[in-house]
Formats: sequence, structure tokens, C-alpha cells
Amino acid sequence: MNAPALQNAMTQKSNVNSEVGSEVRSELARLMETLGFKAKAASTKVARASTAIKNRALLGLAALLRQNVEALQTANQGDLERAGAAGLAGPLLDRLKLSPKDIETVALGCEQLAAMPDVIGEIIGMKEQPSGIRVGQMRVPIGVFGMIYESRPNVTIEAASLAIKSGNACILRGGSEAIESNMALAALVQRALVEAGLPADAVQLVPTTDREAVGYLITMPQYVDVIIPRGGKGLIARISRDAKVPVIKHLDGNCHMYVDDPCDIAMAVRVADNAKTQKYSPCNATESLLVARGVAADFLPKIGAIYAAKGVEMRCDAEAQAQLALIAGVPGVNIKPATEQDWYEEYLAPIISIKVVAGVDEAIAHINQYSSHHTDAILTRDHMHAQRFLREVDSASVMVNASTRFADGFEFGLGAEIGISTDKFHARGPVGIEGLTSLKYVVLGQGEVRT
Repeated sequence: MNAPALQNAMTQKSNVNSEVGSEVRSELARLMETLGFKAKAASTKVARASTAIKNRALLGLAALLRQNVEALQTANQGDLERAGAAGLAGPLLDRLKLSPKDIETVALGCEQLAAMPDVIGEIIGMKEQPSGIRVGQMRVPIGVFGMIYESRPNVTIEAASLAIKSGNACILRGGSEAIESNMALAALVQRALVEAGLPADAVQLVPTTDREAVGYLITMPQYVDVIIPRGGKGLIARISRDAKVPVIKHLDGNCHMYVDDPCDIAMAVRVADNAKTQKYSPCNATESLLVARGVAADFLPKIGAIYAAKGVEMRCDAEAQAQLALIAGVPGVNIKPATEQDWYEEYLAPIISIKVVAGVDEAIAHINQYSSHHTDAILTRDHMHAQRFLREVDSASVMVNASTRFADGFEFGLGAEIGISTDKFHARGPVGIEGLTSLKYVVLGQGEVRT
């Protein structure tokens, strides 16, 4: 084939590929448009549903989850096998697992939500004005939210149950690695909705693993009122950059535990152990340990021995390394010098950074500089230090004498959470029912006119 003929053939092939690609994009656009249209229509029906009907759907969903544990695990196993073969990293594989305990936890979350008061329609702050009118605010559903998340299939139920209780509709886009698990869970949600007399379209799962579906979802303000991304930094950065609707962001969880002087050393060891090793992959696991100089010699060898026994790598400043020299001969101990980047790092793995600080002032300054403003805790016997830490640490959740692992909607009594927002607007911390609502002003009068 001569050069002009070859060029012509290549052009024709390129045109064909372009047409095929355009057709696929058109089909995807139609799919997302349909999901959005159905969600918007369903949102008006869910918004006016009675508390009894919403609770019936939640209790029905809890029952269906418990009845289908085996089928859900079979679907999840398929996802795990594919993800493992594709080389998915250990922490993400851990998040992908849907154990019987996980299923029971989300079922309990549904029941907890059903038992909670219904905030929709609640009127707050009603005050009479000099003109005679009474002005207050009513809590109402946001409308339709889009949820984009990776790995964790339990998020499908958490998002769906919160949508139901808060009177919203939602469009869920889980990670491609969890497609079978998410489809099995979403089918149960829609069954529970229909059996309770609510539209199945109130909770829809994007049925394709095509990444371009996300691009359509975040640019449909005519259908979607807010986007909630829950995943890695890359995903959240992309959505924050490209979205044409408001975004409730959940960035990384570089959580800190500060061991104060004075503190109960035995308690501090127990809590610091739990905060790091109870589970490595969640965003509320402690990633950085700060220790007051006055208690470092007593505390660090004790916690260091526990971390070493559990295979936790410790990345330390020079002073912490010196205090941990006592355990240097313990089998399995892994102590390395920390770099500047370690103070910023969310490991999601058996690794922790450790630094000795002068006291509460330096601890607060360090946290506010390096923290991702997710969850930070102080272990102390000093009431004034505790109060300063609560006031001055600029994070979504701040704790005294408790493990950072409690930063969770279920543990906070919210029934479930749709994510942990590190934003300051519109919601902050674990986002539960109220985080999925808005307030509108209501005015009650008796014929008053403005003069």
C-alpha cells in the first residue's frame, strides 16, 4: 500500500473509532440523564413520605440484609478475587471485604436510624418580630445527592439508609472493584423501598464501571443538588475541580494522638494501641503520635513494645528514637527516622509517625500545621489542657481521653454516616441525617403588611 493509500486507510479507521467512541459516550450520557431524571422525580415523593413509611423501609432493609448474608458474601467474594488478581493494594482490599459482621453493622445502622426522631419538617428558632410576624427555619431534604466512593460496599447501605431517613433521593457510584457487591446491596435497598410504598428510583446505583459516568454525574445541576465523594485524594481533587454542583469533601485522615503530661500512662498505652492497631485501613485510625517530653521515657517504651509485637513500623524523630532504644532488641521491632513528609502522611497501614514535643502548646501547633483536620485526640489528666485542645485544634472531631477510631457516624449515634467532612461548610465531621438537610425560612403571620 502506497503512502497516500495508507494515510487514507488510517484516517478512515480513526473516523470509525471516533464514531464508536461518540456513540458510547452518547449512550452513557443518556443513561446518566435517565438516572438523574428518575432521581429528581423520586425525590419529591420521598420528601413528603411520612416518618412511619421511611422507618418501615429502613427496618425492612435491615431484615433483608440479615436474610441475604450468604448471597451478599458470594457477590463480595467475586469482587475480592478480581481485585486481588488485579493487584489492588492491601488496605483497599481490606476495605472491599463485606464480612457478616459488616453486614450486621449496617443492618443495626438502619435500625438505629429508624429509631431516631425524624428531623424533616422540624421548625427551629421561631421568634416574633416587632411587626407581629413570626420567623423561624424549617429543616427540609436537600433533594438529590450523588455519592461517589471507592472499595467499601458498606457505604452503599449507609448512603441509602441516610437518604431514606432524610427524605432525599440518591445516585450511587461505587468503585468498579465492588460492582457485584454494590449491585446485590442496591437490589435489596430497592426491594425494601418498594415494599414500604416508596419509589425504587429513590436509590439508584450507576450500573456501569465506565469512569466517564462520574463526569456526567458531577455536571448535572438540573438533577443533582450536591456531590459527596469518598475516596482517595486523586478522586476528590478531580471532583472538586470539575463539579458543577456543590461538593461535600472528605479529604485524607491524618489523625493525631497527643499523650500529655500529666496523663494516666496505662490508659494512654491502651488507647494509643487501639487508635492505631484496631484496624489500619479506616480514615479515623491514628497515623501520628505526639508525646510530651515529661512522660516520654515512661510511655514510649511501653507503647513501642506493643507496636513492635504487632508489626507496626515506627517512624520517629531523634528524641523518640532515643527513648525507644530500650526496645531495640525486641524481635520484629522496626524503627526508622521520620522525614518531613511523614508528619503529613495518611498511611492506612501498620506504620505510625512518632514525635516528642515540649507540651500542649507545641502539640497543638504541630497538629494544626500537619493534620488533615479530620480527627485529633489528647490523652490527659489536666482539665485546662483538655479545654485548650478542644478549643484550639482546628479539626472536624476533637477528642479527650478516647480513641480516634470513635470518629464514626454509628459510634456518634447518627445511625450511619455518608462520610466525614473536613470542610467547614455545609457539614463538618461525620455527615448524618442533618448533614443531608437544608434550612429554609418560614414566616407565620395574621395579615400583617409592611409599612
